[in-house]
Amino acid sequence: MGKDYVVGIDIGGQSSKLGVVDARGEVLAQSVVKALNVTDADVVIKELAEAVIKLVAQAGKHGQIRGIGVGAPNGNYYTGSIAFAPNLPWASKCSVEFAKKLSEAIGGIPVALTNDANAAAVGEMTYGVAKGMKHFIMITLGTGVGSGIVIDGKVVYGSDGFAGELGHNCAVRHNGRLCGCGKTGCLEAYCSAIGVARTAREWLEGSDEPSLLRDVQNITSKDVYDAAKEGDKLAIRVFNFTGRILGEKLADFVQFSAPEAIVLFGGLARSKEFIYEPTLKAMNDNLLPLWKGKVKLLFSQLKESDAAILGASALAWEL
Repeated sequence: MGKDYVVGIDIGGQSSKLGVVDARGEVLAQSVVKALNVTDADVVIKELAEAVIKLVAQAGKHGQIRGIGVGAPNGNYYTGSIAFAPNLPWASKCSVEFAKKLSEAIGGIPVALTNDANAAAVGEMTYGVAKGMKHFIMITLGTGVGSGIVIDGKVVYGSDGFAGELGHNCAVRHNGRLCGCGKTGCLEAYCSAIGVARTAREWLEGSDEPSLLRDVQNITSKDVYDAAKEGDKLAIRVFNFTGRILGEKLADFVQFSAPEAIVLFGGLARSKEFIYEPTLKAMNDNLLPLWKGKVKLLFSQLKESDAAILGASALAWEL
């Protein structure tokens, strides 16, 4: 029996998404594992291994899995390790030999690992809105802000495997927010889902402005989005503020690699009717004339789970 299938795993701060994928890029079966708030990586790896085994059985592909591809925050393509990932409690203060340990827990099936945003970029380049593009930047707007840089059709990994941490570029120089990485003023601290919720809470605390969000406990970015859809002025201003900061930094990124497009992906990108215009305007306002009006700002055409799963799974075909 041939090994004609692979598994893709997208590890996030809130959950991990798994999929069994065939050679045509069809996701045959999917499941989600909620994140464990533990500091023991072995516990997390054991749970993921069990979820993979169960999913493969569900898909009826036991013994037919060629390999497993994984996209994870701070995942290193060269070493197979996840190191100092702020949004993963079990890998936030250390380096975990993730690919090696998962392979051992899954019975020796080979495992390849990359950064989660790089995995999403590969998925988008192969199956989505970036198909046929050789120069683009993928920005993932989720629990954190990640990025995958593609130049001449290849993902940029750098000398150590960690190239492309654009979410930790400084977006606010003076009195910036503390980021999970330990720096202050990072793009992630403002333009992630957590950052949007934090902006809303700060503005509510600093004014008496009426808002639908005043009645919400533990505000999330979805709450802000839902309020904006109802015409809430404060919520709409939160997205304008977020888009301006994001657009200003995207202009800096354009000057680095001159991409054909920037693709936005992730949970926060679903708020595109509120974030697109302020982001595009701020980007073009801050671009040199060389690129003004030339770089497309696009949203992923793939389902949120599929892009990362397909991108991660693509790594496994090379094993």
